[in-house]
Amino acid sequence: MTTTVQDHDKQAHLAGATIERSAAYYRLKADVEDFYYHEADLLDDRRFRDWLELLAEDVSYFMPIRRNVKFGQQAARENTKRGEGISWFDEDKWTLTKRVEQILTGVHYAEEPLSRITHMVSNVQIKGGRPDIGAARELDVTSRFLVYQNRVEYETYIFVGRRNDTLRLTDNGWKIARREILLEQNILLAKNLTTFF
Repeated sequence: MTTTVQDHDKQAHLAGATIERSAAYYRLKADVEDFYYHEADLLDDRRFRDWLELLAEDVSYFMPIRRNVKFGQQAARENTKRGEGISWFDEDKWTLTKRVEQILTGVHYAEEPLSRITHMVSNVQIKGGRPDIGAARELDVTSRFLVYQNRVEYETYIFVGRRNDTLRLTDNGWKIARREILLEQNILLAKNLTTFF
């Protein structure tokens, strides 16, 4: 029986095949991890304007609300959809910039005084690249996060979840073109949601 290239690709996909782990892949992965660590440092150091520079002009920043659904309905119903209904965030560069400007006025009720925040990023995986990994101009990247927030004296919150990003290579380095944030809770336990993920 003859196996076509399409059959081989389909079988590889079904078997859970991943991107070839070449030296170029590991260099690229290290660059992406450094990008995320730099992003975390900017946010933790409250350098919000510098963080905005890491976002593409057409960025889509989305955090759905997650629902408890019956088994088998997770894919269709667990997360609210981008551009439909309600979500924690469904923002673009303009709205993110306005959020930063509001915090930096010093009269933002939920961020006066400013929170102490630490971002931890792990499980960084490159899932795909366009046109290909060797000459990628865009990357699909997943990661996990833990964000610790302490505000005022006794308010402490922990956010845990996953991010699905599209990173775009520009003349000024990598930029976040798309971010989907999946918070692993369906009821927000914090009093506010002013932090960036």
